[in-house]
Amino acid sequence: MLKTRSFWNAAVLTLACALLGVLLAKLPYLELVGTLVIALVLGMALQVKPNWVEASKPGVGFISNKFLRLGIILLGFRLNLMKLADAGIKTILIAIFLVTVTIYLTYYLCERFGAESDLSILTAAGCGVCGAAAVMGVSPQIKNDGVDEEIKRENEVLAIAVVCVMGTLFTLIEIGLRPLLHMTDSQFGVMAGGSLHEIAHAVAAGSAGGTISLDDALIMKLSRVLLLAPVALVIGIWYQKHLAKKGQLKQSTGEKNKLPIPWFMAGFLISSVIGTFIPLPTILLDSLVQAAYIFLGMAMAALGMSVNFHVIAKRGKSVFTASLISSVVLLILAAGAAKLFF
Repeated sequence: MLKTRSFWNAAVLTLACALLGVLLAKLPYLELVGTLVIALVLGMALQVKPNWVEASKPGVGFISNKFLRLGIILLGFRLNLMKLADAGIKTILIAIFLVTVTIYLTYYLCERFGAESDLSILTAAGCGVCGAAAVMGVSPQIKNDGVDEEIKRENEVLAIAVVCVMGTLFTLIEIGLRPLLHMTDSQFGVMAGGSLHEIAHAVAAGSAGGTISLDDALIMKLSRVLLLAPVALVIGIWYQKHLAKKGQLKQSTGEKNKLPIPWFMAGFLISSVIGTFIPLPTILLDSLVQAAYIFLGMAMAALGMSVNFHVIAKRGKSVFTASLISSVVLLILAAGAAKLFF
């Protein structure tokens, strides 16, 4: 009975944050931040009411886990595979190159600056693929028995904070640099989609260059989003081997370790295929994508309700510095690719 009440308490609070996040993200300037990050911040703000958070704790854990997976599956309906195919193989190849370099460089720098592996790989995934959704998509693949649930949530929030701040900062930088870069509208869009972290960031920067720029920014950005499933799988397999090498992986007697296959990512790809090849009404597709952001927003709000601010302030310097450097490198590489190939 208490668990049921806790779930409904958490559901009401997180749903309110998610819906408010959707509305606030439509306002000028806040559209740069995006729905998911706003919902996360609103969830953090709920900590001014400790009794509300305490009464919702078990439900918060369920929502941040299960609703996250459901949201990512529904988000696949936004990914039009035919548009990516029409853009040509070079768009996918550039996306693979940019994502690979960014993840490797960000992870390497985070560890060099003293961040632990779990936090480093979450930050790297967020910077390399698609921001908050990538952090939350990769997080279930990192199964470290030496890290408790509270630390895991802190790592998720810190990684999301990093990609939000860097994405917003570089959106403003790219819009400011546009007149100085002497790029065509198409080239600017490719650079924006290839270098910015959240879809909201790519849309904001791409729209500054006009319709052509916005379309190319979205195509380039969605090419990176398409890599979320394979990136989550590869990171899960690599991370298990990484922990085993360091002697931190708990072994079960007589059993082999199972490969951490992200089955909900298969749902993401299936929904992409359905949205691309089955003629569903536009209003239905839009509703499914909107539902995705509601569920993801609820998961983000739940995450925000369990944040430990003191720990984040103490541990944030290394990942912010690393992601700043890797974001500069990503911008240079994306600009170079846009100039050379478009």
